[in-house]
Amino acid sequence: MNAMNTEAVSADESGAGGQNDLESMLSAARPGGAAPGDGGAGQRCGLIAIVGKPNVGKSTLMNALVGQKISITSRKAQTTRHRITGIRTRGQTQFVFVDTPGFQTRHSTALNKSLNKTVMGAIGDVDLILFVVEAGSFTLADAKVLSLFKPGIPTLLIANKLDTVHRRAEIAPWLKSMQERHPFAEFVPMSAKNRGDIERLFGICEKYLPEQPWWYSEDELTDRSEKFLASETVREKLFRFTGDELPYTSTVVIDKFDEEKSKQHKRFLRIAATIVVERDGHKAMVIGEKGERLKRISTEARQELEKLMDAKVFLEVWVKVRSGWADDEARVRSFGYE
Repeated sequence: MNAMNTEAVSADESGAGGQNDLESMLSAARPGGAAPGDGGAGQRCGLIAIVGKPNVGKSTLMNALVGQKISITSRKAQTTRHRITGIRTRGQTQFVFVDTPGFQTRHSTALNKSLNKTVMGAIGDVDLILFVVEAGSFTLADAKVLSLFKPGIPTLLIANKLDTVHRRAEIAPWLKSMQERHPFAEFVPMSAKNRGDIERLFGICEKYLPEQPWWYSEDELTDRSEKFLASETVREKLFRFTGDELPYTSTVVIDKFDEEKSKQHKRFLRIAATIVVERDGHKAMVIGEKGERLKRISTEARQELEKLMDAKVFLEVWVKVRSGWADDEARVRSFGYE
C-alpha cells in the first residue's frame, strides 16, 4: 500500500468521518499565514535535526532525503552512533540534515552518555526539528525524547511507517492527542520509503529555512570522511549478518585507509578494519563456522564501498575482544565517539 498523501485519504479507506477529521487536523496543524522565511528568491540554507527514539526509521529517512546511503540502517535498535550530516541541494535551497543516535533511556554506560550528548548537541542549534515517531504510536521513550526540545525551534511531527497502519481512521484522534503533547508546527504522516512523501517533505521543510548563502558546494552529500563511511559500512554488515545475537556495544575501528596508485584502476583503496567485541563468544559468532560469516561481512562491505567511493577496494577485516570498552570513557573516545 502506498503511503497516504496528507490531502488525499479516500473515504473507502477510512470512512468519510475519518477523512474529514484527518484533513481538518492537518489543516489546523499548518501555521496560519506565511511560514517562517516565506517569500524571497534568494538562496536558502539551514540545519534540520532528525530526532527520535531508536529504530523508528531515522536513518532510512536520512538516506532517502540525501538520495544516497550515508547513514547505516538495520532492524537492530541503536545502530546510528554519531551525528551524521547529510546534504541535499535542490533549486535555491540547501538542506543540511543531522541524523542523531536514538536517545538512550536505559543503561548509563559511557557509550550511552556520549550518544545522548550527541543528541542534545544536535537539537540545540538547528532551524527545524523532524521528530520521527511510528504513526499511531507514542511510547514512554518517545515522550523522553520530546521532553528535550527547546521552545522556539519549529518541530514537525513525522508520523513514519504509515504504510504499516491498516486502520487509517485511527490516525486522526492520534494526531489530536499528539498536538496536545507539543505545539507541533505541522503533522507529516508518511513513509520514508515512498518517493512522493519524500518530495512533499522537502516542500514543507524549505519554508522554515532562513535565506542565506549555502554552506557546502552543490554536489556535496555529507561532511563525513570516506574513512568514517568505511567504518559505518562494515558495522552495518556486521549487524545485518549477526542479527540480534550480537550486543550493540560491538564497534568497528579503521586501522588503515590508504589510497594507492594503480595501473588497472582509476582509484585503488587499501582498508584495514577491526571489529571490536566484548567477549570471546561474540568473536566466535562474528567469525562463524570456518570463517564464513566474517568472509560474508567483508565481501558485502567491500562491494558497497566500491560503489560508494567509485574505487577498487582491498578490505581486510579482523576481530578483537576488548571487554568493557563501552563503560570506559577513554576507550569510547579513542574509538571515535564524542
